[in-house]
Amino acid sequence: MKSMIQWAAIAALALTASSLRADSGKEMTIKGEGKCLKCALHKSEKCQNVVEVKKGDKITTYFLVGDVSQGFHKNLCSGPADVTVTGVCEKKGDKLEVTVAKIAKTEAK
Repeated sequence: MKSMIQWAAIAALALTASSLRADSGKEMTIKGEGKCLKCALHKSEKCQNVVEVKKGDKITTYFLVGDVSQGFHKNLCSGPADVTVTGVCEKKGDKLEVTVAKIAKTEAK
């Protein structure tokens, strides 16, 4: 029984790592809730845009970088908003960073 649990844990880690690599290095469009990492999530000393994408119970956080993201920050620092982001995603350490080419607010469903 113990070995089955160990194998299940290894398989789960492998699937998580491969799904993160699948996002890395290619242009993508994501839709989710844009927030300020400092003001809304209280996880940083400095303001930074992030997008949280929910799939079931899992939340994936994309850290937005670049001039386009910085120019849009005033829209997220005052409060969360549904956004659509297009850019190139790369895995940096344990974070997924998107160099933003385009970002816009979207209507909530």
